[in-house]
Amino acid sequence: MNNVAAIKSTTFKRRDTLAGVLFSLPAIIGFLAFSAGPMVASLVLSFTNYSISRPSSFIGFANYAELFSGQDSFFWSSVRVTLAFAAMNVPACILTAFVIALLLNNKRLRGMTFLRAAFYIPSILPIIATAMIFMWIMSPDFGLLNAILRALHLPTSKWIYGNAVLPSLLLMTSWCSGNIMVVFLAGMQGIPNALYEAIEVDGGGTLRKFLHCTLPLMTPTIFFNTVMFLISSMQAFLQAYIMTQGGPNNKTNFIVYYLYRVAFEFQDIGKAASLGWVLFAMILLVTGLLFWSSKYWVVYSDDN
Repeated sequence: MNNVAAIKSTTFKRRDTLAGVLFSLPAIIGFLAFSAGPMVASLVLSFTNYSISRPSSFIGFANYAELFSGQDSFFWSSVRVTLAFAAMNVPACILTAFVIALLLNNKRLRGMTFLRAAFYIPSILPIIATAMIFMWIMSPDFGLLNAILRALHLPTSKWIYGNAVLPSLLLMTSWCSGNIMVVFLAGMQGIPNALYEAIEVDGGGTLRKFLHCTLPLMTPTIFFNTVMFLISSMQAFLQAYIMTQGGPNNKTNFIVYYLYRVAFEFQDIGKAASLGWVLFAMILLVTGLLFWSSKYWVVYSDDN
């Protein structure tokens, strides 16, 4: 009887394993066909001078040598612009979303449902529509922001058409930070009320609740949002493509936008593939540094 039971158990395990593999197969095939496959192909192409308009050949590390040796003057400027934008965009959007989530976590706030929807809706609007709206708002001649500044007798700005282009783009990205706000709000609502009650018993007020309870317990959520938004910020493209075309004076010539130009304007697919892998290495390095630093400031609930 024991042998029969063991055989049946083994048979059921094999069936469960087979069923799990079959149900996972569409996702596995999709990953291999649309993610892993193109990544391997781009890696191979980065070692060639492949172009649609001319015969291609294997050239080794020539594309990477051209990028890092300074022969391509636009590469290093695009790296600086990308890192500068990420360094400004991540803190600005994380802080904006965190503050909004704090305000919306107040249960005594009237119209909470409407406010949550109002702050979230901009993040689901088409990026082209949002970009067109902000191009009008930040127009130097008839834009809303300069109209307000003139009414207040303050100096106006050229916004995305001048030297303040990167800070100006932060206004749009911060306005569209509803997804981050929702994650923060979910994290705050997961904090046990017993912890706040314990602080009240000890005579603590709102500030002590925030510093000793909300902020430490929210560090894992802050870390998650920071990592995800850092990756997306370093892949900035649509802002430059729609609003600035890399200008003025290449101040928004992000790496992905430059990659797009190299691939589809200059038709140098091999060099564009090498740019993609350089960006991948940059994201991997910056994300690795962020993970390394997390042991110094991220507090998990099961830490001693």
